[in-house]
Amino acid sequence: MSHKHKKKLARILLAALVFLVVFLVVRSNHLGLVAQAFLYAIPFLMAGYDVLKKALVKISQGKVFSEHFLMSLATLGAFALSFMTGEAEFAEAVFVMIFYQVGEFFEHIAEGSSEKSISELLDLRPSLVHLEEGGQTVDVDPKDLQEGQVIVIQPGEKVAIDGILVSGESSVDTAALTGESLPQSVQVGDQVLSGMINMTGVIRVKVLHRVEDSTLSKILDLLENSTANKSKSERFMTKFAEVYTPTVVIAALILAFLPPVFSGDFVGNFPEWLSRALTFLVISCPCALVISIPLSFFGGLGASSKAGVLIKGSNYLESLASLETLLFDKTGTLTEGVFEVTALHSDDIKKEHLLHLASHVERFSSHPIAQSLREAYEKEADDCSITDVTEKSGYGISAKVNGHDVAVGNTKFMDSLGAKWKPCHKVGTIVHVAIDGAYAGHIVISDCIKSDTKEALEQLKKAGVKNLVMLTGDRHEVAEKIAGDLSMTDYKAELLPADKVSELEGYLEKKSPRATVGFVGDGINDAPVLARADVGIAMGGLGSDVAIEAADVVVMNDRLSKIAQAIKIARQTITIARENIIFSIGIKVLVLILASLGLANMWLAIFADVGVTVLATLNAMRTMKLT
Repeated sequence: MSHKHKKKLARILLAALVFLVVFLVVRSNHLGLVAQAFLYAIPFLMAGYDVLKKALVKISQGKVFSEHFLMSLATLGAFALSFMTGEAEFAEAVFVMIFYQVGEFFEHIAEGSSEKSISELLDLRPSLVHLEEGGQTVDVDPKDLQEGQVIVIQPGEKVAIDGILVSGESSVDTAALTGESLPQSVQVGDQVLSGMINMTGVIRVKVLHRVEDSTLSKILDLLENSTANKSKSERFMTKFAEVYTPTVVIAALILAFLPPVFSGDFVGNFPEWLSRALTFLVISCPCALVISIPLSFFGGLGASSKAGVLIKGSNYLESLASLETLLFDKTGTLTEGVFEVTALHSDDIKKEHLLHLASHVERFSSHPIAQSLREAYEKEADDCSITDVTEKSGYGISAKVNGHDVAVGNTKFMDSLGAKWKPCHKVGTIVHVAIDGAYAGHIVISDCIKSDTKEALEQLKKAGVKNLVMLTGDRHEVAEKIAGDLSMTDYKAELLPADKVSELEGYLEKKSPRATVGFVGDGINDAPVLARADVGIAMGGLGSDVAIEAADVVVMNDRLSKIAQAIKIARQTITIARENIIFSIGIKVLVLILASLGLANMWLAIFADVGVTVLATLNAMRTMKLT
């Protein structure tokens, strides 16, 4: 609980305590109306001064009919009614205000807004770049670079600006842009994008355009704009007050003035009808709604948290309950994001020996492929002699293993050695191996589907999610294989973050009127599309901080099956909230009719209002037990 919420809770409790003391003092002493009004005004202002202030501010802004205005009018009307009738109704006014503040407190806790953080993306921007100038390199601010200039990027440095590689070869980490763990090889003529990380060789890059037009800048801009464009549900009470408040106020005015005008004795009958109108306003106080509705959502949010799903506000709970289409990132979301050896094909040597040699050659490399090969061969740390290890950027690695020249890499490496490699029908990253210049076979390395992904997708279909779509920066053949294995509705491959946002917006445009579109992701590159979706869902256990900050829902243990459970909780919560709306409004309308006919006095009205509030609150508390 934040310090601000703690202060408000303390104020409510203190106001309730003072109210109780005043109530006991008034009950035990015969005080006049003025004295009672003065005493009850203390807890009333303690509890509701901010409500009165908000009502005045909104009136000054032209927003007259708000829930704060209605609460102010109803409670101050009770004070005025006491002086007109001679019957003290001050306690009811204070009681109503305290109850309203309790509802506001729950609402603020449940719907606390979260700021969208882009600090990690900003960290991908280097503050200086090495500009070639007059045969030397000069460190300059990336903002000062011009199109056509050449910069030098050392191994381990971040790429500050989009450009074309003019000399050198290297492997680049593209995870920040595509979400894919496997680095890409780049050679002369290839494009390198801002946000990539140079991993191995020194490269010279010709600048394509200014930094504000670079890929990383566009991602940052997309994230900021997506936050502004996100479709959010307004709080229920704000919507309700837009119709309910002016209707009640107009009805009260009509009730106060119209009957006396037609009675023929306006002066004689006006006090009685004004009394009815003020009673009408007090009855109209929506205590049951302002407490039970936020409490329903608060309980639903708590239940989802217990299930391991953090939902950042009740508006996102509503969006989750209405999901029709769910789009997924692939790596780290549907798949493990950890690469494994999935197949071995060899000609004249045993498969185990092929893996043995490849793991030795890759012994000193930090590349993810090397790590997967070492993990696949458990006896990698044996007494074999390994010398002359050479890495050829963009091709692979070679070494002498027990006196034999072993080369491990891609097809270009095999071609350069004259080794006639063989294609593979398996989908994945193919690592070819040559021994003493002769082709020996290849190893298939793939990202594996998470163990619970298939079951989770089936649960989502049963939960009513009609479209399950995979969006990935991976190659088409890999995406097609995984989408087929998972029976996805559709898939799109080789996408950058801006492409993912475009795909999402296409689904947003064609969705049903009351339906929502969600996106599930875990990487920095997913932040713009997570923020743009009606409901962005981040895989929190292994996901990046920026993805978690940009998302509306965070699955804390990375299990996709939790999303279906969260949808179930959200829908049950919405059902309970609607039950309270129908019940509360129905009773409220009935008592208002009785009051307008003079058949309901203040005590009956307050009793009916409090009774409905208690019943609605008890119903709302059912959400805390949802699973």
